[in-house]
Amino acid sequence: MAFAHTNKKGQTYYLHARDVTLRGNNRQQKIYFFALQPKEGALDEVPSGWQVVETASSGMPVLKKASAN
Repeated sequence: MAFAHTNKKGQTYYLHARDVTLRGNNRQQKIYFFALQPKEGALDEVPSGWQVVETASSGMPVLKKASAN
């Protein structure tokens, strides 16, 4: 089951990951993003060391490195 987050506006978003190739140096990097529907690449949980926060203006969920407190 894909990890779901319901924002302050009541919209549910699903966490995804994808490996992409960066243009400048052809390096591989994993990106995380939220989508309105679960698709290929949906994750079951938030990766270790990351936390979900919402943007203040739109309520869109994003991943942020967890603080080391």
